[in-house]
Amino acid sequence: MALYLLFESASGYALFHAYGIDEIGQSVDAVRSSVLDLKRFSKAVKLAGFSPFSSAIDALNQCNAISEGIMTDELRNFLELNLPKVKEGKKAKFSVGVMEPKVGSHITEATGIPCQSNEYVQELLRAVRLHFDQFIDQLKPSDLEKAQLGLGHSYSRAKVKFNVNRVDNMVIQAIFLLDTLDKDVNSFSMRVREWYGWHFPELVKIVNDNYLYAKLAKFVTNKSDLSEKDIPALADLIGDEDKAKEIVEAAKASMGQDLSPVDLINVQQFAQRVMNLSEYRKNLYEYLVTKMNDIAPNLTSLIGEMVGARLISHAGSLSNLSKCPASTLQILGAEKALFRALKTRGNTPKYGLIFHSSFIGRASTKNKGRMARYLANKCSIASRIDCYSDVSSSIFGEKLREQVEERLDFYDKGVAPRKNLDVMKAAIEGMTNTASVEGEENGGTSAKKSKKKKSRAEADGDAMDLDKPANTSAAEVEPETEKKKKKKKHKLEEPQDQEMAATGDDETPKKKKKKSRDASADDEPKTATEGKKKKKKSKTAGDD
Repeated sequence: MALYLLFESASGYALFHAYGIDEIGQSVDAVRSSVLDLKRFSKAVKLAGFSPFSSAIDALNQCNAISEGIMTDELRNFLELNLPKVKEGKKAKFSVGVMEPKVGSHITEATGIPCQSNEYVQELLRAVRLHFDQFIDQLKPSDLEKAQLGLGHSYSRAKVKFNVNRVDNMVIQAIFLLDTLDKDVNSFSMRVREWYGWHFPELVKIVNDNYLYAKLAKFVTNKSDLSEKDIPALADLIGDEDKAKEIVEAAKASMGQDLSPVDLINVQQFAQRVMNLSEYRKNLYEYLVTKMNDIAPNLTSLIGEMVGARLISHAGSLSNLSKCPASTLQILGAEKALFRALKTRGNTPKYGLIFHSSFIGRASTKNKGRMARYLANKCSIASRIDCYSDVSSSIFGEKLREQVEERLDFYDKGVAPRKNLDVMKAAIEGMTNTASVEGEENGGTSAKKSKKKKSRAEADGDAMDLDKPANTSAAEVEPETEKKKKKKKHKLEEPQDQEMAATGDDETPKKKKKKSRDASADDEPKTATEGKKKKKKSKTAGDD
C-alpha cells in the first residue's frame, strides 16, 4: 500500500509520496537513523504537491483549525487534487500519514481517505520537517524561519487573550511584598523601641502601637525639652489628651539616660523611615484590595482580599486555583502537616490558608472541620466563576457568602438554610437585572433616534392617507349597504313576531328564555333603528 505524508508548514500544505520505504521489518530506531541523511531520504520520499497560504491571516486560520482537529475546505481540495482518485465501491490502495490523530479521523470521516498516525509516520514527518526547505526550490530557509516566527507570534496572541486589568501576577507579587513589609515594619519598630527606650523607657508602657511610637519618637526627640505647652500637639498626634498629659509627666520623672544630639538625630531619622514604610504598607494594601476586586470579585466578597490573594499566590495563578478541587483548596498551605500525617498515619489537617477566614474562627470547635469543608466548596465555585466568566461582578460571591452565613446559623441555632438552586437562581436574576440596567443606560441615545424615526414615519403615513380619498369613500359605502340589508330582514320578521306574541301566553317562560338567548347569539350588533323597533314591538304586545 502506498503511503503519502501530509505536512503542515508555516508557509503552506505539502504532500509527500513515500514510495521507497517498506514499513515491514523497519523499526523506529532504524528509521530515525536513516532519515537524517538527505541523500537517502530524498531517494525514498518525493514531493507530490504543495499549496502555499495566501496570507498571514489564512495561515493563522489554517493553524487554528489543525490544532482543533478540523479539516478546512482548502485542505480538502488540496488532498482531492493531489491524491490518486478512488473508484466508487472500492477501497483505496493508499493511506495518508498525519501528525495529529484528530485531523486524520476527521479526514477519513469527511472524505473516506484512510489515514494513520503512529511512531513510524511521526519519524518520517520529523525528517520532512528537517529537510523541508530542500524539497521546494523557490523557498529559502530564511523565508521559512520568518514565516514560522510570524505564525508563532500570531497564534500565541490569538490563544492567550491578554487582559491588563485581570493579571493575577500583580496580586501574587503584592501579597508577597505585603507579608515581607509586615515582618520588616515589626522588626524595625522593635528596633526603634529598643533604641529610643534607652532615652525614654516609660513611653513603651504608655503607647503600644508601633506607628504611633515612631511618630512620638520623632516628635519628642529629647525628653527634657517636653513641657505642658506640647500637650495640644501630642494630643493631636495620639488622639487622646489624657495620654498626652501622662507622657509629659513621665518625661519629667524619667529614668532614662541622656543621649547626644547626633544619636537623637539618628533615632529621629530611623523613626521617619519606619513611618514611611508603614504608610507605604497602607497604600499597598489599598492597591491589593482594588486589584482583587478587578481580578477575583466573587472570591474577594466571599472570603476577603487577604485570604483570597494568599490562595491565588499559593496556587500560582487564578486559573490553577480554579482547577483545584474543593478538597485540595481546603488544605492548601498545610502540605507539610498533610504529608507528615500520611507518613505517620495520623489525622490529616482540616484546613490550611482558609483557616484565616473569619468564618472558621466564628464556628465552634466541633464544627470547624465541617465549616472549612463547606467554605472550600464555595471558594472553588467562586474562583471558577472569576476565572472563566467574561463579565466581572461580585453578585455570585455575595450570594455564596450569604450561604456560608446561613450554614453557620444552621450549625449553631438549627435554622434550615436555603437550597443551592434557589440561591443560584437569585444570583442569575441579579446578573440579568444589572445587565438590563446597563443596556438601558447605553441605549438612551438609540431610543431618542428611534422616536425621531417613528415621528417621521407617522408624518409620512398621514400624507399617504391624504393621497387616497377613493379608498375611504368605498369603505363608507359598505356599512350603508349592510344597514339596508338589516332593515329588510327586520321588516320580514315583524309579522312573525306579532304571531308569536299572540300565541306566547300558552308557552312556558323557559322557552322564552331560550329564544331570547338564541336571538342574542344570532343577531349582529344592533343599531339605533333596531332599538326603536323593539320599543314599537313592546307597545303592540301590550295592546294585544
